[in-house]
Amino acid sequence: ILEQDATPADWTPAQRRQKDLEASWTKKHGKSHHGYKLSISADRHYKLIRKSHVSTAKEHDTHPFEQVLDPANTSRDVWADKGYEDKAREQRLQRKGWRMHIQHKAKRNKPQSECQKRRNTRIASPRARVEHVFGAMSAMGGKLIRSIGLARAVFGLSIKAAVYNLRRLCSLKEGGVVPI
Repeated sequence: ILEQDATPADWTPAQRRQKDLEASWTKKHGKSHHGYKLSISADRHYKLIRKSHVSTAKEHDTHPFEQVLDPANTSRDVWADKGYEDKAREQRLQRKGWRMHIQHKAKRNKPQSECQKRRNTRIASPRARVEHVFGAMSAMGGKLIRSIGLARAVFGLSIKAAVYNLRRLCSLKEGGVVPI
């Protein structure tokens, strides 16, 4: 019923207050999840979160892709996995000065060539640095937040991202690295 954006008529006011009607459902790896998604853009060199976007769970991962790109970033390289491959978007971003490094997907009944496999392997290494951000956030309790409403979810996930950046900055300073 919640996924149909309808509230059952027999719910009490207390029940209505305890249900997050703004959140949505999605399925990932055969498992259903209810809530919100955090999309980020991370600095490849320092592993700091540059921009973030919070959306409902049903929104596809690729929709906030352009929103999290940071035009203030001195690097114009964009590293992404196969799920973000979209020729029209890639051309649009290249016209804006971005250098696209997006892995290629195999098409149905047409396996990847050896050249495409090597390219995907080259792209995987820089991409993995961003995955470290999610691993570190997982160690901080993950992206799980207990709140009701998109505004509170945005606040809670933004605070988690800021705490991650502060912890990462401390780690960089201890290592003698001072981000530019």
